[in-house]
Formats: sequence, structure tokens, C-alpha cells
Amino acid sequence: MKNYTIAIHGGAGTLLKQHMTTEKETAYKQALSIALDQGTAILENGGTAVDAVAAAVRNMEDSPLFNAGKGSVFTAQGTHEMDAAIMDGKDLNAGAVSLITGIKNPIDLARDVMEHSEHVFLAGDGAMEFANSRGYQTEKPEYFFDQLRYDQWQEIKDSERFQLDHSVNKDSKFGTVGAVAMDQQGNIAAATSTGGMTNKKWGRIGDSPMIGAGNYANNHTCAVSCTGSGEFFIRGVVAYEVSALMEFKGLSLEQAAHEVIQNRVKKIGGDGGLIAVDVQGNITMPFNTAGMYRAFAKANSPKTIAIYKD
Repeated sequence: MKNYTIAIHGGAGTLLKQHMTTEKETAYKQALSIALDQGTAILENGGTAVDAVAAAVRNMEDSPLFNAGKGSVFTAQGTHEMDAAIMDGKDLNAGAVSLITGIKNPIDLARDVMEHSEHVFLAGDGAMEFANSRGYQTEKPEYFFDQLRYDQWQEIKDSERFQLDHSVNKDSKFGTVGAVAMDQQGNIAAATSTGGMTNKKWGRIGDSPMIGAGNYANNHTCAVSCTGSGEFFIRGVVAYEVSALMEFKGLSLEQAAHEVIQNRVKKIGGDGGLIAVDVQGNITMPFNTAGMYRAFAKANSPKTIAIYKD
């Protein structure tokens, strides 16, 4: 069997064991396992890396456990504004959407931008107009309602505070989802999707939909999907920085990702993590927080699912 690799994440942050129930941990691991299996099945059958990462992310968007799609957090206006991006390492083709509402699977719309438009990044009303032209049906707000997310919003509603992602712990920064893969043809791809931050204002956009910041893929180097404090990942151009260190300094995938997450982004105040794969099928999943929901699988190897550093 030819080689293939896939890795996924469900966000990084202050994932302390004392704040995690056995039931909740089991639920997250099961959700990660199901999403990983979706992508793995495509790769096993000779499907493309783009198909695999899109399928894995779509599955996590359908789960209320993650801050993407169905589980998206509430904005200051009590709405849901979602972002997503996808990139094909074979030809550097990419698509991204931001500030969209009512779309069940934002990653599908991002892929449509990549494959059915001459553009890379569409946002807000324009992105919704494009979705309408592609025949998308919008879900009612009730579809995206989650009691935990609503309660978190109520805690900080009408204040100047915002909260990154969906834990009751104010320091937590997890929930954004992503996937990277290498298919049997040796092509790589990356996909990322998020609901942003609780109580966000003014059309705030994080790193997730920004090509080069939160999502990047290039067959010459690697595919990367990030999660964490978006403002800092944007400033550090984190996803592309990993690729650049490989291309221009000759670092390995693991060396480059470690340098960016453990040194460069930390120096400017950012925390979080990333998952990455190169064209040899190597995987790295560094994070500088207490934990990161993550999983990976390779051809002829058992899948691995983890949350904490150990």
C-alpha cells in the first residue's frame, strides 16, 4: 500500500485534567476519532488530500463540541460569524471565507471559493451572496445554539471583554478545528475552520481563514493548520513561517514547527499550537499550551488520539 498521512486538531489551550470529566474527555476523543476516520477512509481509497482534510473538518463542524460550524460561539450581537480556509499544496490554490452566517459547513464554502471562483478570500455579505449563487441553504440560528456557548456569552455580554473559544476557564483557547494530509500521490493539503471568539465585535477576524497565517500548504515544504491566539498568529504569519524555515533555512518539519511555536510566536506573546505534515508523510503537532485536541493516522499504523502534553 502506498503511503498516506493525516492529522487533525480541535484546538489548543488550557486543557487541565482537573477541569475535564471522564465523560467529556471520552466525548472529545470519540469526536476526534470519527473525524480522523472520515479523512483516513478517503486516503486509503486513493482520494486526494484536499478531499480528506475537507471531510475531516466538515465532520468536526457538525459536532457541537468544537468552536466551528454547529458549535460556533456567540458574537457581541448574539450571532455566529464563522471563518474557514483550505489550500491545495499541489498548485497553491486556496479558498477562504470569513464573517459568514447560517452556513452549516463553512469549509465547503471555502472550497467552492477555491474551485469555483477566480478569488481566494470572500467575506461577509459578498461571501453569502456567493454561497447563494452556489445553491447553499442557510440554517436557522437555532441550529447553532449551544447552551454552554450561550452561558459563556451571557457572562461577558455587554462588557468590553471577549473570550477565546469555548471553555469556562477564561484562559482557555481551544475549539478551532483543522486538518492536514498527504495523499497516496504525494500531494498535501490543509483546512481550518472556526467560530472565532465569544463576544467579538466589529467584524473581528482571526488567523484561521488567512492564508499563510492560520492555514497553508505547499508541496515543496509542508501543510499547516493553526489554533491559538489569532492576533499573534497573524502578526507572526505562523503557517507560512514554518514553510519558509524549511524552504530557506533547510530545517526539518519538526525543527521548523518547534521554532515557530516554542520560540517565535511566544516571543511576541502568542500561545497555541499547530499540526503539520510534509511530503514525506512526517507529522508534527507542537503546542505551547497545557493541551491540544489532536489525532493522527498513517498507512499501516494505528491511529493516535491525545489531549494533554503527556
